[in-house]
Amino acid sequence: MPYKEPKIEKLYYPIGEVAEMFNVKTSLIRYWEKEFDIIKPHKNKKGNRLFTPEDIKNFHLIYHLVKERGLTLKGAAKKLKENKEDTVQNFEVVEKLKTIKQSLLEIKEGLD
Repeated sequence: MPYKEPKIEKLYYPIGEVAEMFNVKTSLIRYWEKEFDIIKPHKNKKGNRLFTPEDIKNFHLIYHLVKERGLTLKGAAKKLKENKEDTVQNFEVVEKLKTIKQSLLEIKEGLD
């Protein structure tokens, strides 16, 4: 699974950690930041991007739409603008189903 849930909840995550969570390059994170207005990182005095946990959730949603469902960036942006609540709910259902599937596979493996 490409997304890794951080164990310790931080207030801000640097761009390198965010890219590592999704197993992508930092340039893709910067590009998505420009393309999607729901990503609004804070910048320190040096200009380094610092992402909040809310930004991480939004990146997870974008990753799901673009990488897992195969939408274009314009299609994903349109879907988020038109109906973000339903998109988030659908995403959460898919994630819960993945968790249930994983649990069932582990149970099956234990029975063999």
